[in-house]
Amino acid sequence: MTIILQTERLTLRQFMMADAPFIVELLNSPNWLQYIGDRNIKTVADAQSYLLQGPLLSYVVSGFGLYLVELKDSGIPIGMCGLLKRPYLQYLDIGYALLPEYEGLGYGYEIATATLQYAFGHFQQKHVAAITALDNQRSIALLNKMGFRGDGTVNPDEKTELLLFIKDAEPL
Repeated sequence: MTIILQTERLTLRQFMMADAPFIVELLNSPNWLQYIGDRNIKTVADAQSYLLQGPLLSYVVSGFGLYLVELKDSGIPIGMCGLLKRPYLQYLDIGYALLPEYEGLGYGYEIATATLQYAFGHFQQKHVAAITALDNQRSIALLNKMGFRGDGTVNPDEKTELLLFIKDAEPL
C-alpha cells in the first residue's frame, strides 16, 4: 500500500484491487450519479476494470491519479481525491468525491487542500484546475473556500458544460 499523504484525520493512498467493493459504493452514491455521472460500475468486476483502466493505469502513465481517502485512525474508506490530466484542460485537475455520510464534516476541504499542496510542492505545478457541474453548490463553495477563482466554462463533450476554476501556486 502506497501512502501519498496524511492529514490530521485522513490518509490518501493509492487504490488497490481490493478496493473494488468501495468503488461500487462510491460511484453509485447519489451525489456521484447527480454531479459526476453514471459510470455504469454495478459489480465488483466492473469496479476492478475501472481501477485497472483508471487510477492504477494513471499511476504508471502519469505518476499520479485518483487516490483512496480513508479515515486515518480506522482505515475506513470515505472517498477519493487526486490529480488528473484531462485532454481538454491546460493544467492538472483536482478531483474529489466523498460518500454522503462523510460530507459536511470538513473532510473534503482537509483532503483537497492537502492534495492541492501536494500538486504545488511535489509536482511543482504553478496552477491547478478544478471542474464541477454548474449546479453543484457544495463543490463550488469548497473551491471558493480553497481560493480557486472562476475561469468560465469548459465543454468536454457536445452535451456537457462544466464550470472551470483555477488556483495559482502561492509565491515563495
